[in-house]
Formats: sequence, structure tokens, C-alpha cells
Amino acid sequence: MRGKRWLAAYVKMHHEKRVRDKLTALGIENFLPVQNEVRQWSDRKKRVERVLIPMMIFVHVDSVEQRTVLTHPSVLRYLVLRGDHAPTEIPEEQMNRFRFILNYSNQPVSFNPETLQPGKKVKVVRGPLAGLEGELVTIDGKSSVVVRISQLGCATVEVSISMLET
Repeated sequence: MRGKRWLAAYVKMHHEKRVRDKLTALGIENFLPVQNEVRQWSDRKKRVERVLIPMMIFVHVDSVEQRTVLTHPSVLRYLVLRGDHAPTEIPEEQMNRFRFILNYSNQPVSFNPETLQPGKKVKVVRGPLAGLEGELVTIDGKSSVVVRISQLGCATVEVSISMLET
């Protein structure tokens, strides 16, 4: 029997938070990448939780929990690469970096499903993301640190060059 591993599960549209709450209630470790942002309506402002990757939640499961997750009616299936039959495992180190960038960034984090050109390896040495290792890329003329997640894409956050070392 294998230990726990990170898998990406597809869920029904707009059901991400419901699935997160249900899995948490069942004691199944999960991660829903969300960011708080302020939305402006004509009559008020409100802080809302924005799901970064629509229709997806990450679960850290063993083989028994893996089957339990699929019993939730809003969970559709696991991410499986073309030609494979088993769910794709997300490397632990990539999940740790992704969670770190979302938990500690003062800047909005975006998720880009397209493959970005590889950048120079850098480490953030100052600011709230100190210790984060990633790649330096330029997006729309601005310096960003990228954390790649196998088979899914890249989480990006804008960072000042002065906070980085190569």
C-alpha cells in the first residue's frame, strides 16, 4: 500500500468550496487554491474568496481516501494524463511551493494553464515570500516569479527584482 500523495480532482462548476468543506468534514486533507479580493458593486464593496483554478481541488490521499473522494456527487474525476490509467500525482515539493505562494503573497497570484518559457532559477530573499524558489519570467513587461505545477500550468506572482537572488 502506498502512502499519501497529491492528486487533482475535477469538480462541478461552482462546487469547489462545497467539496472543500465536505472533504474537510470527512477528515480528508485537501487544498483549494483561493485568494481574497475586494469586489466593487454599484452600492457596496465586499471581500470575496476567488477560486484560482475553477473546477479543481487538490487532495492529499491514500488509496482508501482516493476512492472516498469520488463518492461525493460533485466530484467528477481525477486528472489523468492521456495514455495513463491512474490519476496523475502532483509532486509534494510543487504543492508545497504553490501553497506557500498563495498563503504569503501580498500581491495577487494568477494561474496560467499555458506553458511559459522556462526562466532563470531564483530565490526570493526579502519580503513575505522570502525562501520561495521558482523561476523569473517577464509577463507584460513586469517581473514575476513562477511556480510550475506538473501537467497543470504555472502560478505567477509579481515580485520586485530587488527581492530576488539567483
